[in-house]
Amino acid sequence: MQMSRYSSILFFLFLQLFFAIQPCHRVVTIAAGGGRWQLLQKSIGIVAMHMQLLNNDRVVIYDRTDFGRSNLSLPDGKCRVGSSDLVVKNDCTAHSVEYDVLANKFRPLMVQTDVWCSSGAVVPDGSLVQTGGFSDGERKVRTFYPCNGDCDWVETGDGLKARRWYATNHILPDGKQIVIGGRDQFNYEFYPKTSSSGVYNFPFLSQTNDRGSENNLYPFVFLNNDGNLFVFANNRAILFDYKTGKVVKTYPAIPGGDPRSYPSTGSAVLLPLKNLDAATIEAEVLVCGGAPRGSFEKVAKRNFVKALDTCGRIKINDPNPRWVMETMPYARVMGDMTLLPNGAVLIINGAEAGVAGWENGRNPVLNPVLYWPNGAAGSRFESLNPSTIPRMYHSTAILLRDGRVLVGGSNPHVGYGFSGVLFPTELSLEAFSPPYLDAQQNNLRPAILSSTASRGKNIGYGQKLLVRFKVTGKLIPSMVSVTMVAPAFNTHSYSMNHRLLVLGNIKVTYVGTSTYDVQVTTPRSGNLAPSGDVVPDGNLIQTGGFSDGERIHAMVTVMGDETEPSNYEWWAVEDSIPPTAAKAYTGIGCGGRLKMAFELV
Repeated sequence: MQMSRYSSILFFLFLQLFFAIQPCHRVVTIAAGGGRWQLLQKSIGIVAMHMQLLNNDRVVIYDRTDFGRSNLSLPDGKCRVGSSDLVVKNDCTAHSVEYDVLANKFRPLMVQTDVWCSSGAVVPDGSLVQTGGFSDGERKVRTFYPCNGDCDWVETGDGLKARRWYATNHILPDGKQIVIGGRDQFNYEFYPKTSSSGVYNFPFLSQTNDRGSENNLYPFVFLNNDGNLFVFANNRAILFDYKTGKVVKTYPAIPGGDPRSYPSTGSAVLLPLKNLDAATIEAEVLVCGGAPRGSFEKVAKRNFVKALDTCGRIKINDPNPRWVMETMPYARVMGDMTLLPNGAVLIINGAEAGVAGWENGRNPVLNPVLYWPNGAAGSRFESLNPSTIPRMYHSTAILLRDGRVLVGGSNPHVGYGFSGVLFPTELSLEAFSPPYLDAQQNNLRPAILSSTASRGKNIGYGQKLLVRFKVTGKLIPSMVSVTMVAPAFNTHSYSMNHRLLVLGNIKVTYVGTSTYDVQVTTPRSGNLAPSGDVVPDGNLIQTGGFSDGERIHAMVTVMGDETEPSNYEWWAVEDSIPPTAAKAYTGIGCGGRLKMAFELV
């Protein structure tokens, strides 16, 4: 449908005190000095192999259709009939669920084709578009639209030109996805398609392919502020102009030369972007963990080599970039890296030996680790309280809008295996609360009262934004900051589209009764804030794209000091939506009043 042109704001306001964010349900809690673990669900019936947070505080989770029958039945007598399925031809069990974070409940979803080892991203309208998979799903495109509990996956057939299994997706400034690589695919394509859309050769992927072990699947891809893509595969990286197909810059190989990509699986993040008004913005990528070269071949002989214990950090916009190496407290393969609202990086899940794949990992790493990017060299890592549940191959971790990290998955078996195996299939969900959620910090944690976005004001690229908040503890204005975090599509130790922006031009004004206004400036372009859903957390605020025809969903958080985030707002900005979209909803959520509003200006 053709939409009229409007300068408009669509925003989601979640006014929920950060110190009251614990769910309304009972949980099993393990606490110590370094964070707290909660067992949310003993079983959701499937393995959390892929996860994505949506703008309605629900998480879409799925595993694969050829594991065999799951422990969760499909509703209303539904069954999947798969003529190409290798295990069950007529499967009446679910292989996907929608998890409601606030209610701590889940419901089964139905996928029609195999979504195993696929990829995806949240697109400008707030829906999850998932691409590829295995067997009958290798060229499929599936969409999940956020709803109030009555929706399901919609499959659109062979929407891809090439088979995409173990590929990477990234949202671009125009709201499209680029889909890169996959097994035996040394190319890329775009989605959605235009009449001229095709498959484009990408020699870098063939150059980084190790014969017999690959070591270049699920490449790490990050949108740079110049509009080019930083692409890391195996042990090296390039800056790539996807519009022309040209390599802009070739980076040195990571020291040691060991692989960091699947199946020698490490993890990577784009560190928080700051000083967004600078002519040249400093962008750094951190790559951690992996496996020594040859580990994949040795596992075949049941020789499980100790994983890598190093991280490499590189300033990708430097004229002469070089890797700076650091040592983690634990060796780790198959770990997940998640950006936290206070700018720290959480490293979680994984094993101390082996590689990714069936029965290929040993010695689970139960302790998460914090990495402080601004800390002094040699003292940036902090070991945290351990879980009691091994999270090996096919584990996941994503940031929730309340500052917790949702953790699930682990299935290193060809099928569901619950007995007679070293690491049983894990169907549980946990939440890890980083130390900034400790109760003794409550008086330091700001509560957002309102913002210019929630009042219906226009916001766009490079514009002023005012957020009013309250904090009962002593406030140091110079330590206030605002951030935006883009929720990730997480699978196989990589969080696609995950980024965090520190908004600049901070001005703090006291307005009375422990209440303050903070003024910041929004990002200046879609290269910094590509369209899609974003979660404002911590002392930073991360946003999606403010450009024509795009929508942003942002959870916004104010930080009163360097460690204590506030409550959150979801924001969405869109330049083209119909007047009939204006709606408002109010209700009560866990820990406080929940208010969602859709409003046109």
